[in-house]
Amino acid sequence: MDEPATDPLRGIELPTALQRARRPIPTPVLHALRGVARGYGSVTSSQRPLPDFLIIGAKKAGTSSLMNWLLHHPAVARMFPAPQRIKSPHYFDINYWRGPRWYASHFPTRAARHRQEQRLGGLTVVGEASPYYMFHPAVPARVAQSLPDARVIVLLRDPVLRAYSNYWDRRAFGTEDLHTFEEAIEAEPRRLAGVDTDRLRNDPCYYSMHHDHHSYLARGRYAEHLRPWTEQVPQDNLLILRAEDLFREPVETFDSVQRFLRLPVWVALELPPYNRRAQPPIDTATRARLAEYYRPHNAALYQLLGRDLEWERTYPRE
Repeated sequence: MDEPATDPLRGIELPTALQRARRPIPTPVLHALRGVARGYGSVTSSQRPLPDFLIIGAKKAGTSSLMNWLLHHPAVARMFPAPQRIKSPHYFDINYWRGPRWYASHFPTRAARHRQEQRLGGLTVVGEASPYYMFHPAVPARVAQSLPDARVIVLLRDPVLRAYSNYWDRRAFGTEDLHTFEEAIEAEPRRLAGVDTDRLRNDPCYYSMHHDHHSYLARGRYAEHLRPWTEQVPQDNLLILRAEDLFREPVETFDSVQRFLRLPVWVALELPPYNRRAQPPIDTATRARLAEYYRPHNAALYQLLGRDLEWERTYPRE
């Protein structure tokens, strides 16, 4: 598929007018403006409803594309302030210690949403997308407590290719210094051995870079990460999609997302992929080895969901 004409900014594409407005502003001034906006948002947090939906992952499974597509829908409001470059404040995973007023500061006021709804002639929704939400063990309980009525969207991708894409994404991002994917997955058990999972669940100030950035294989064990969500989110509020469908059948898949979010189905939208990176083909032997690694984990996922996602049809056998 063709790349979008306008490069996305940290996963979110800004309207052209907002991009033009940002370009002349020096970085230190932008940081200062963000601080002012966040302070104002916190002071007015009681006027800012929390989000209606979350996109929780998986990483490298199309979350940036889906969030960008939704932001082109006239009934989807942007986070506050509108020119920001983020698709998530990472509240439930990394910034939970900052508190609910800080989180609410990222969303538009009731008055702003009402003005948008008057122009639209219908209701609006607002949401955020963090692929770390599905993997971080503390997030399901935090979301259930803070957003009991939120709609939750999950995108799942063939875990072998997801892990491989994740590695190249971390290389491009600068948080991975191992030179091959094979080295990275070999190092993963050692890297994750020092992660205190209980502390991740219970200490909002605790952060593990290895858990966040070097969990290539672990993130693809979907059943163990999804089970807490299926237990704490009502079935009608949880939508689980295949990333392969998102990109092969974007119109049909996006229609299902719009209906799930109770949006009017908007057909006049372009649906290009976002946040894709060039990468060499995966080594055939590595792919076969990881296909065998993931077979039992995929089977557990299919049993949890009650449906076969059919990734094994593309897996090579030794």
